[in-house]
Amino acid sequence: MIEVKNISKSFGEKKVLDNVSCIFEQGKINLIIGGSGQGKTVLMKCAVGLFEVDSGQVLYDGRNFSAMNFKERKPIRQEIGMLFQGGALFDSLTVEQNVTFPLTMFTHMTRQEKIERANFCLKRVNLENANKLYPSEISGGMKKRVAIARAISMNPKYLFCDEPNSGLDPKTSILIDELITEITEEYNITTIMNTHDMNTVMSIGEKIIFIYKGKKIWEGNNHDIMKSDVKELNDFVFASRWMAAVKKQHEQQ
Repeated sequence: MIEVKNISKSFGEKKVLDNVSCIFEQGKINLIIGGSGQGKTVLMKCAVGLFEVDSGQVLYDGRNFSAMNFKERKPIRQEIGMLFQGGALFDSLTVEQNVTFPLTMFTHMTRQEKIERANFCLKRVNLENANKLYPSEISGGMKKRVAIARAISMNPKYLFCDEPNSGLDPKTSILIDELITEITEEYNITTIMNTHDMNTVMSIGEKIIFIYKGKKIWEGNNHDIMKSDVKELNDFVFASRWMAAVKKQHEQQ
């Protein structure tokens, strides 16, 4: 479980997060949704420590991450998996080398142990026998699966996913959603996903935080969201679903 308590964050004169509190639950897909520039990405980056909060606390299973220095945070960072937007694979490294990269950085595994772990993770994302391929030789969906394999290589307790479906076709997006859900449930991970994809929200949104102008103004799940009386959320949902329908129509033409 990750608890965010009354965090605020500004860049210069602009306050991007304003006294936000929420709990990201273990074994669930926790979604952060909201329009562009509303603060959802900053919230995720504050939670993972890429940005320092101006005030408030971020707690990892009761451990005050915000109060720790760089060295003190290292054990928690080793428990975190990151799935970046676009995958963020190293183009000069093979699939296998990309997956073993965190193991080389943060563990004392032997070369054989790292290869065995890479094989296990690649098998888990249905990419057996892709070890020696380079990112330029695989599809966008495969790149995302390699990125997931890398994210789980350290057997994380916490998994952060930044727009994991960005740039993918609807069918591949569903496969990625299903894979992240399976891994979250199988390993009882606290998964936090930043997304604007309403198909994702409606299919796997077990816990949803809606951020508007830097504030959390709604919290619920995918069953509650269509019954909301929060105007800003309803406007966001309607606009997102309308844009998705238009995009699908163009793809079918």
